[in-house]
Amino acid sequence: MTAANATLVGTGALASFIGARLARAGGAVTLVGTWREAIDTIAARGITVEDESGQWTALARAVGADEPIAPAALVIVLVKSGQTAAVAPMAARLARRDGVVLTLQNGLGNRELLAAAAGEDRVLLGVAFLGATGLGPGAVRDGGGSRIVVEDGPRADLAVDALRAAGFSVETAADIRPAQWSKLAANCALNPLSALKRVPNGALLEDAEARATIEQAAREVGRVAAAAGIRLPRDAAAGALETARAVARNRSSMLQDVERHAATEIEALNGAVVREAERLGVDVPVNRRLLEAIRALRA
Repeated sequence: MTAANATLVGTGALASFIGARLARAGGAVTLVGTWREAIDTIAARGITVEDESGQWTALARAVGADEPIAPAALVIVLVKSGQTAAVAPMAARLARRDGVVLTLQNGLGNRELLAAAAGEDRVLLGVAFLGATGLGPGAVRDGGGSRIVVEDGPRADLAVDALRAAGFSVETAADIRPAQWSKLAANCALNPLSALKRVPNGALLEDAEARATIEQAAREVGRVAAAAGIRLPRDAAAGALETARAVARNRSSMLQDVERHAATEIEALNGAVVREAERLGVDVPVNRRLLEAIRALRA
C-alpha cells in the first residue's frame, strides 16, 4: 500500500513526523506553514527522523502559507489549536472539492472551526495517541505511540489508508468523542505537569506526587465527560498513566512550547475542561490549578 498525496498544515514536530512517515511510504507530501527556517530546511534537505531504528530522512516539499499550491485529496491540520481559526480558510482551500480535511490536533473546538470554513461533509476529527519531540527545524524524534482514531465519515478512507500505509495503527469510530476525551484527559494531566516540572512524560511516573496529580486531573476530565453524556472506554486515570508509559521518552508539546517561549495549548486543554465543567456544574480543582499555573508561567 502506498501513502496518498497529502498536504500538512504545520511545520512543527508532529507535522514533521507524520509528514516524514507519509513521504517514506511513497506519498507526495507538502508541509505548509509560517516557520521560515523549517520550510527552508525541509525544502533543502527533507525531514530527519530519529526513532528506534536509528536516523533516517524523508524528502518532502515545504512552502510558506502565502505560496501557491495545488489542492490535495488529503489535508491534515497539525497547527497549535490557537491557530486553527486563522488557518481554517487556507485548509479549506488546500483540499480538493472531493477531498477531506483531517484534524489531528489537541483539545476541543478544532473540528468545528475547520467545518465552518470547509463544510461539515469535508472535515474529519482524528485523535493521535502518539508523540514527537522537535529537535530543530526539519528534525524530529519519535516520542512513542502509534495509534490514531479517525471518525467514520465521508471520505474517511482517504485518511485511513494513507496513515496505515505510513505505518500507523489506525481505527475508525462512529462516535469519536470517547477517544477524543480519553486523549484530552491524558493531555490535561501530562502536558501542563511536564511543562511545570520540565521533564519528559516518563519522569512524571517516577514522582509519587506527580503521579497522584496525573490521576486526579484525568479523573476530573472523566467526570466532565460523563456529565456531558460521554462514556470513556476505560478509567481516565488508568488511560493517562498508560499514555505516559507509551510516550515516556517524549517531551510533551506544552513543555516544548514553554522551553521556546511560545504560546501553549492550555486554553484548548485544561481551559476547555474548566469551561465545560462550569457549564455542567462539575468541580475540577486540579485542572483549574494546572490552568492557572501555566497561565502564570506564561505571564
